[in-house]
Amino acid sequence: MDARTFGRDIAHINLGDGTVEMRPAPEQWVRKYIGGRGLGVRYVLENGVDVDALSADNILCFMNGPLSGSEMSMSGRWAAVTKSPLTGTVTDSHQGGWSGARVRWAGFDGLIFEGRAEHPVYAFIEDGRIEIRDARDSWGLGIHDTVAFYRERYGKKNLSVNAIGQAGERLSRFAVWVNEDDRAFGRGGIGAVGGSKNLKAIVVRAGTKKSDVADIEAWRRARKVALDTIRDEKNITSPKKGGLSVYGTNVLMNATNSIGALGVRNSQLTSFGERAESLSGEYVEQNILSGNPTCHACPVACKKEVEIKDGPWKGLKMESVEYEPAWALGANCDVDDIRSVAKLIDQCNDYGLDPIELGNVYSVFMECSDLGATQGESLDWGDDVAMVALTEKLAMREGVGDSLADGSVAAATHFGHPELAMAVKGQAVPAYDPRGLKGMGLGYATSNRGACHLRAYVAAAELGVIGIEADPLEWKGKGELVMVFQDLAAFSDSLDLCKFSAFAQGADEYALQWASATGEPFSADDVMKAGERIYNLERHYNNLAGFREGSDTLPKRFTEEASTLSGSKGHVSELAQMLEEYYAVRGWKEGVVPEDKLRALEIP
Repeated sequence: MDARTFGRDIAHINLGDGTVEMRPAPEQWVRKYIGGRGLGVRYVLENGVDVDALSADNILCFMNGPLSGSEMSMSGRWAAVTKSPLTGTVTDSHQGGWSGARVRWAGFDGLIFEGRAEHPVYAFIEDGRIEIRDARDSWGLGIHDTVAFYRERYGKKNLSVNAIGQAGERLSRFAVWVNEDDRAFGRGGIGAVGGSKNLKAIVVRAGTKKSDVADIEAWRRARKVALDTIRDEKNITSPKKGGLSVYGTNVLMNATNSIGALGVRNSQLTSFGERAESLSGEYVEQNILSGNPTCHACPVACKKEVEIKDGPWKGLKMESVEYEPAWALGANCDVDDIRSVAKLIDQCNDYGLDPIELGNVYSVFMECSDLGATQGESLDWGDDVAMVALTEKLAMREGVGDSLADGSVAAATHFGHPELAMAVKGQAVPAYDPRGLKGMGLGYATSNRGACHLRAYVAAAELGVIGIEADPLEWKGKGELVMVFQDLAAFSDSLDLCKFSAFAQGADEYALQWASATGEPFSADDVMKAGERIYNLERHYNNLAGFREGSDTLPKRFTEEASTLSGSKGHVSELAQMLEEYYAVRGWKEGVVPEDKLRALEIP
């Protein structure tokens, strides 16, 4: 692969008439925006910022990165990019498993869906061809049944099925896409965009096309360096470390709780006390773990398959209990039964809902119920049985579920308490309280896709799980730290590598991988410059879409209500001070990218 090779196999799929046209990405786009996230954002900007996210005019991009489907470690990712119906920003989400690799092996660097089909359809992909086929016989099915339906039709071997569930069909603004491995394009309401286009599924049978590399010897050296860093005992990615490989992402539950940075009861509290243990990765490993499946080319195997052996959900088997969903539907809602949390996550995977947003919707509903503001409906803290029943109503938009189906901001506004939505730019916060992890708070506020831990996973430094360490309760210096994390993540998301690769690797390793694949010189500085360009491109889109001065905010609960529990007691988020520092190092003016910055970065 040279720099001109990647991006030539981009399929533009018109759902209105079922036609497919292959058009290579402009070479300069690939050089500047790499692939995956970056290239997808460039297409979304080209499509225009004023489109209604749920109209036929919006486009839905599924983009591989230049490393997707290769033998490079942790390259089993691909990106979905569109305008978000939840936030109104540009958004991207990344999915693990084998789907991205199989799309690449079938001959495609990207799929761009345009228009709207007259009736439900799915895309069938095999050996360099794409056909739009009738999906009316699978419309209405949950994702698990949809996967089974197409496996019955096409066989299971080398087949991936990405689908929306009933939530996406009914245009829930936090609906997701999920594949056969229960891996999701999980945030921003991308599933609703699929539903608005009558696109039920993408079914791909892997072909034999592999990723070519320009310099095979350099590639082998780069791959060895990457694998060695991942397996190094000092890294949380190492199976010998006893971190992600042993306990999965939920290894973070006890760590975050112990420093007073775990939001409880809609972030009224910052610790779950001893109850956090019953939701932790350690508890899962000891009590309900049943398997350790992994994604394409990944030696870490962070996904933890579980089986519920007793209680009302006895017999439930599901792919994974992740940290973020376990927090959102657990501690955040005052639930400490991991079995019920697993059931709720499984419902999200089946109906096609973002569990982080769902947990925040429920915690808003619960706090509004305490205030007597829910108009005759109510949901009690910790009522896991009621939460399970309500999830079906929400996915189907039945009764009060219809008032909850558009996210935490819409729910809080409906009940007359918009201030109770713990959200940024319309998207609910993840599992890190900004009073106990100051850098994460700044990361939420300045995230281009709404509150997000993955735009800048500064918690890795603040929790001490990587070589760089930062005091979680110190706000000074977090502006530059957040910027560096954001730019590095923008680049790795464009390659497209798993986020956890950054627990072990950095710009030097990424530069080796890109240079060996393309045959062109590439340095760590080039990595950071490309990441900066991509992050500023996203911010430019948002500025044009109306997100300007004053858009980088946090809920007042984080900036005005001090933590009362140990670890972070007495602390609030000093967002104003951090923003001043951040804007200075970014070269932005109150959150807006100035013209001279755009010119310097050659945007667009």
